[in-house]
Amino acid sequence: MWSASHQSWSHETMSSDAGSSSTAEDIATIGFQIIAAAKEKPGGINNDDLMAALPDVRPEQRVQALNKLLQEDVLEILKKGQTLIYRLKDPGKKSTAPKDIDNEEKIIYAIIEEGGNRGIWIRDIRVKSNLIMTQLNKVLKQLENKKLIKAVKSVNASKKKVYMLYNLEPDRSITGGAWYQDQDFEAEFVDVLNQQCLRFLRMKKEMAKECRDGPLAVQKLAYCSVADVHKFISDLGISKISLDEDDLETILKTVVYDGKAESMPTVEGKNLYKAVEAPLASPGLVQMPCGICPVIKNCSDFGEITPKLCSYINEWLD
Repeated sequence: MWSASHQSWSHETMSSDAGSSSTAEDIATIGFQIIAAAKEKPGGINNDDLMAALPDVRPEQRVQALNKLLQEDVLEILKKGQTLIYRLKDPGKKSTAPKDIDNEEKIIYAIIEEGGNRGIWIRDIRVKSNLIMTQLNKVLKQLENKKLIKAVKSVNASKKKVYMLYNLEPDRSITGGAWYQDQDFEAEFVDVLNQQCLRFLRMKKEMAKECRDGPLAVQKLAYCSVADVHKFISDLGISKISLDEDDLETILKTVVYDGKAESMPTVEGKNLYKAVEAPLASPGLVQMPCGICPVIKNCSDFGEITPKLCSYINEWLD
């Protein structure tokens, strides 16, 4: 699994370290011994393990070989408590960490890199790195100043930040996608899209009624795909931001939840949508805020929560 990487590393070591205090062949040999020791402990090895595995190797030679393995991305460095751990890297997973940053920065960079575009909370970084908060904040600031990482606010917890690599575009679960602007939910925008999607479904249903090929053909023509709705919304030009089909399917699902449309799965695993008419109008009691009031259990004729003081009822009446 590692032989190709090791052969390449060995060749580069011999060519670049010629003339050093330890010969290139010595460093390459020690490097392979370190790799063999690391293979026996997939979770990682520390300096004590290396001293036991390579008793005849001088410390400076071991450091030279370790540094070369780290530079060539054969090993990765982690921190467990106050101990440095060296672990074999997956040859198919190369770190993008710059070579000119120090070990603590490499550790934090690697942890943040694993978080991908969903990011990672500072608490999780601290647990994985085992650094004290003052030192961790210092390293994070250094990486931010070098534009290697960035802090992004999450719509799920606006007072908290997640860290990710500087060049990554945050996942929708972090930014809220098209429905959020500066951590604020765009309720009016969603309502407009909901109404326009429903209007298109109803137009499609009315056009289908003109078909004279029988009820099955009418029913089939009444359904439309997400791509059809996406084209309609795009042609309207009501959105200042670019919406994709996933965005529109989210809106269509809200129309279904409102009981104004239905969906039907296709053999390709996608959904088709059709407008439906509610058989009965919603009774007034269902429309009242009392039906979904989060504090109805505490509501009474006396106290702080009463029907007379209820802001939900006042807004509904207005």
